[in-house]
Amino acid sequence: MSKKKPINNLVVISDLHCGCQLGLCPPEGVRLDEGGSYIPNSVQLAIWGHWEEFWKWVRQTTKREPFTVVVNGDALDGVHHNSTHQWSFNLEDQSDCAFQILKPVIDQCGGRYYHLRGTEAHVGPSGVEEECLAKRLGAIPDKMGKYARNELWVRVGDALIHILHHVGTTSSSAYEATAVNKELTEEYIEAARWGEEPPDYVVRSHRHRSIAVNIDCAKGYAAGIVTPGWQGKTPFSFRIAGARLAPPQFGGYLFRQGDEEHYYRRFVRHLPRAEVEVSI
Repeated sequence: MSKKKPINNLVVISDLHCGCQLGLCPPEGVRLDEGGSYIPNSVQLAIWGHWEEFWKWVRQTTKREPFTVVVNGDALDGVHHNSTHQWSFNLEDQSDCAFQILKPVIDQCGGRYYHLRGTEAHVGPSGVEEECLAKRLGAIPDKMGKYARNELWVRVGDALIHILHHVGTTSSSAYEATAVNKELTEEYIEAARWGEEPPDYVVRSHRHRSIAVNIDCAKGYAAGIVTPGWQGKTPFSFRIAGARLAPPQFGGYLFRQGDEEHYYRRFVRHLPRAEVEVSI
């Protein structure tokens, strides 16, 4: 009996925010609970164009080899912060949208799919809505049987990767790397304290902005990484220093074991700023 080949490619995406008027939505729209439908707007159609481009990039960058997919939280937008920006307050509608989007992805990766819990404000206490979605999608459960887990330790070839959703934020672009470097440093401190192997990659999400901080070490190098999201700028974004000026980012990361070493590749796209409407 032939030995199964290892999976040398890991794709990490996050923050789809299905249910938001600026979250990810398929171009054909989503059927609602009472029989109507929600049709995506022009911004969502532009984001969907990047989504399709991203998966083409994945197939090319993996050289069409098998890959594993991780959704690192906030697949749904939920009902949160007194917002009225959702296209449905029915979380079943939002979950149906996320299922419609993610099911073809899971088919592409042959069911090698992991789901992590995001922010409770979006996905419910203890990630209840994300747990239901992950179970419906057939995510690989953890040892306790949870389909949407709080964290994931995974090895891709020689690389050890630690993934969870949350990371510190900042209102200043000048300090964007601070929390990421701090997260990576703390991983190394805790590993040394308890005699554990430190990770090669520390992967977080939540901020919707891509960044990678590399440090040299005995293992070669280690990287702290934050993934971009798949949501445009909501009314809430325009109230936050830093975020109100920054264009929204879309994309994901690929971690790959090559013939000689492991490495990561990133795919990041953005929407251009608004056009000048008035000339005086």
